[in-house]
Amino acid sequence: MDNQPFFTNDTIVFGLLMLSLGFVFFTSTSNNPYWKKFYKYIPALLMAYMLPGVLTTLGLISPEWTSVSESGKITTHTSQVYYVASRYLLPASLVLLTLSIDLKAVFNLGPKALIMFLTGTVGVIIGGPIAVLLISIVSPETVGGIGPDAVWRGLSTVAGSWIGGGANQAAMLEIYGYNTENYASMVLVDIIVAEIWMAILILGIGKNEQIDKWLKADTSAIEALKIKVSTYASKIERNPGLSDHMIILGIAFTVVGMAHYGANTISEFLKTNFEAVSDKSSALSSFGSQFFWMVTIATAIGIVLSFTRFRKYEGAGASKIGSVFIWVLVATIGMKMDLTKIADNPGLIVVGLVWMTIHVGLLILVAKLIKAPYFFLAVGSKANIGGAASAPVVAAAFHPSLATVGVLLAVFGYVVGTYGAMICTELMKVAAAG
Repeated sequence: MDNQPFFTNDTIVFGLLMLSLGFVFFTSTSNNPYWKKFYKYIPALLMAYMLPGVLTTLGLISPEWTSVSESGKITTHTSQVYYVASRYLLPASLVLLTLSIDLKAVFNLGPKALIMFLTGTVGVIIGGPIAVLLISIVSPETVGGIGPDAVWRGLSTVAGSWIGGGANQAAMLEIYGYNTENYASMVLVDIIVAEIWMAILILGIGKNEQIDKWLKADTSAIEALKIKVSTYASKIERNPGLSDHMIILGIAFTVVGMAHYGANTISEFLKTNFEAVSDKSSALSSFGSQFFWMVTIATAIGIVLSFTRFRKYEGAGASKIGSVFIWVLVATIGMKMDLTKIADNPGLIVVGLVWMTIHVGLLILVAKLIKAPYFFLAVGSKANIGGAASAPVVAAAFHPSLATVGVLLAVFGYVVGTYGAMICTELMKVAAAG
C-alpha cells in the first residue's frame, strides 16, 4: 500500500520540525495573555512532542513509508532525521550536560539533599514494577503485550525520563526497542502525571514554612546554600563569543566520534565472546547494544572532562547548547507518533499515577525520618522527574539564586538515569510476566 507523505525530503522534514520547535518557544515565552493562559495548562514539552505528531498524523511527514511502483514492487523508505538526532545530537547533549557537573559541589550541598535525590531515584525504580504488578492484578491487558508491543518496554522510556531526562528516555526507547507507533501513550503518561506532581509541588512552596514545621526540619543550611550557589553562578557566567561556541561544539562532537568508535568496538567484542550478550532474549542483551555503549561512553567522558578546565565552558552556555540538541531530539521522536493511538490504553495513566504515588510517598517518609527541608524534597524529586527542564524552576521558586542547585542535581540525574532505568525496566519485565 502506498502511504507516502506529502514531504519526503529530510531537509524539508527537518525544517518543519524546527518550525514546530520555534513556534513552541516563541509562543510559550510570549507575553500575549492567550498564550500565557494556554501554556498554563498545556506544557511546552507536550507541544514539542505533539506538533510533529500532528504533522505525521495529517500525512505531511512520516518516519517511514512504503511506495508501490508501476510494476507492483513495494519499497520501504525511512527518514534519517531521527537517526541523526539520536546518534549525533543525543551523545553530544550528554557530553555538554555532564560537562558542567561538579560532583564536589553536589556533595557539598549536604547529605540530606543527596539523600532526597537518591530517594526519589529509588522511588522511581521500585515504583514502576510495583505499579505494574498491582495493575496486572486488576487489568492484566493494560500492562501486557509481547515483543516490541510489550508495555514494560514502553514504560522503560518513562523510567528513563523520570530518573534522568529526555536523553535517557530516548536511550531507553532505543535499547528496549518499544514500538514507536504506540509511543504517544507513553509520552502522555510521562508528561501528564509529572505535570500533576509539578503543580502540587509548586502549590506546596507557598506553604513551605508549615511543611518544614511538620517535617521538623532545620532550614538554616538553605541560607548558606543561597550564598554559595549565588557566588558559584556569578563566578563562571560570562558573555560567550564565537570561539566559545566553536570550542563547545568541538568538544561535544569529538567525544561523539570517540563514543561511536568505542561503542562499536565494545559491542562487537561482547557479542562475539559472551553468548548471554548476543542472545536477544537475555537480560544482558542490552550490553550488546551499540547505542547503550555510545550513551555510556559519552556520559563517562563528559564526567571526566568536568574535572578539567573544560568545565568552565558551562559559563559560556555548554548546557544550553546541550538542551537545544535535546529539544531537537524530542521533535524527531514526536514525528514517530501516531496520535490516533493515544486513546488505545487509558489505563496506562493509572499505572503512572500509582507509580508516582509510590515515588512521592517514599520521599515524604524519608524526609520525615531525616527531618529534611521541603526544599530538598521538592528539588530532589524534580531533579528526577522533571530533570534539567523543571528542577531549576522549582529551586528558583524558593529563591532565584538556588536555580543552579536544581541544575546540578538534574545533571547528576542524567548520569544515573540510564542505569537506574535499566534496573527498573528489568524489574517491570519480571512483574509483567508474574
